Amino acid sequence: MKIAVVGAGFAGLATAKILREFEHDVTVFEKAPDVGGVWSATRRYSGLRTQNNKDSYAFSDLPMPRDYPEWPTGEQVQAYLERYVAKFELRPVLRLATEVVRAELTDAEDGWMITARRIGAPVSAPERFDHLVVANGIFSDPVFPQYEGYADLVRAGGKLVASSQLNTLDDARDKHVVVVGYGKSACDVAAEIGQVAKSTTVVARRLLWKMPKRIASTLNMKYLLLSRLGEALFRYQELPNSMERFLHGPGDKVRAGMLSSIGSVATWQFKLKKLGLVPHGEFADIANSTVSLSTDGFYEQVADGTIKVHRDTEIERFEVEGDHPVAVLSDGARIPAELVVCGTGFHQRVPFLDDTIAARLVDDQGNYQLYRQILPEGVPNLTFAGYNSSLFSPLSAEAGAIWIAAYLAGVVELPPIEERRKHVAERVAWMEKRTGGKHARGTNVIPFSMHQIDETLDEAGVNISSTAQTIQWLLPINPAVYKNVVPRLKEKVKERAAAES
Repeated sequence: MKIAVVGAGFAGLATAKILREFEHDVTVFEKAPDVGGVWSATRRYSGLRTQNNKDSYAFSDLPMPRDYPEWPTGEQVQAYLERYVAKFELRPVLRLATEVVRAELTDAEDGWMITARRIGAPVSAPERFDHLVVANGIFSDPVFPQYEGYADLVRAGGKLVASSQLNTLDDARDKHVVVVGYGKSACDVAAEIGQVAKSTTVVARRLLWKMPKRIASTLNMKYLLLSRLGEALFRYQELPNSMERFLHGPGDKVRAGMLSSIGSVATWQFKLKKLGLVPHGEFADIANSTVSLSTDGFYEQVADGTIKVHRDTEIERFEVEGDHPVAVLSDGARIPAELVVCGTGFHQRVPFLDDTIAARLVDDQGNYQLYRQILPEGVPNLTFAGYNSSLFSPLSAEAGAIWIAAYLAGVVELPPIEERRKHVAERVAWMEKRTGGKHARGTNVIPFSMHQIDETLDEAGVNISSTAQTIQWLLPINPAVYKNVVPRLKEKVKERAAAES
């Protein structure tokens, strides 16, 4: 098949590499001049690092370089993806600096007409493809709050940007900076900015619990969070094995005690009581939307006054005092605001699809209706890659690409369509309840990354052995264990072809 993939981040590259192994003719469109998605030089903010250690944040067939630090920088991750492109000879299929401006179903709905534009060039003539894979990312379109007085901020010389648009610290040097949010990007940016800004203020509507990289400065968090046991501490929609049934049944006190202990250690380790930064609720709430790792130096800068945090409040409006812009907060505080950096989330949308097609992809609340986070029911010859925000993004990307390859080869035994629709509706309703609406329009599977990978590979019939999965209960996930999954799928496809001939 002739397949178009839109996006060259982890998901797009994994999809291109795996589909080519099944002899599909693949073209990857990427509007940035380099590969990487959120790791692209055009989008990574200063201070960006992985949430995972390098050993678990890698493709199955290409480990991170040994000389990388345990938590690689954004620049190093992008270089790793360039290495992936080189190793698997993906360069010829990449159309970098080329934006897909429109993707339309053919009249017979048996393919797609893709209209693209290379940056700086005219729009190209539409090109026909048999199948479209949307891998444009769920962290690519930042949300900007609509602030009263924004025009006053700009007229007074102030500037408002998303964290992903702060590519150099020079933009913050010697300025009064306000960072909005308390997620990973907001805290990362604040810790970087604090070193060069005149003042750094974090405005947080809601404080989040942070997982220490090393519990009590000793135990690496990967042994707690990046294993099947760590994932099982949080209740999944279903309890697929005896260990999880125990942890959320007779062993519930043990499970709750483990999480509470981590929360107590984190509170002590970061001196949260002294700083007045103990989040509301319990440490188990860390999994209610996304698991956030602590940022090196953030709490230390709060302690020494470099960073000031205004908790449980938000910006109401901007005003001008004298000739300078200020942010007026809902708690009454007035803060100098020459630069405002918003770490306030992302839109989940596919801008190159017209409204009629886009409406067939979501429910009435705008949540994506994707079976296995991949397959829409309302639009033919279309799949999604990377719409499964995960702690193990490279491995999740591979699992999704393997499912797509198996689906296109006809070796996935899909349940009846009504059963699939029911499954998706129940999954989204569960996600809505579990996260209080913070599920990225049905695309955020964190912290249940391994559950999602299991479901995907099980349905393709190529998951790793139960013995290998048992080891993952005690040790951090090692993506290399999955390197033989694609060869096994190839054999399965060959067997099917032989049976049909």
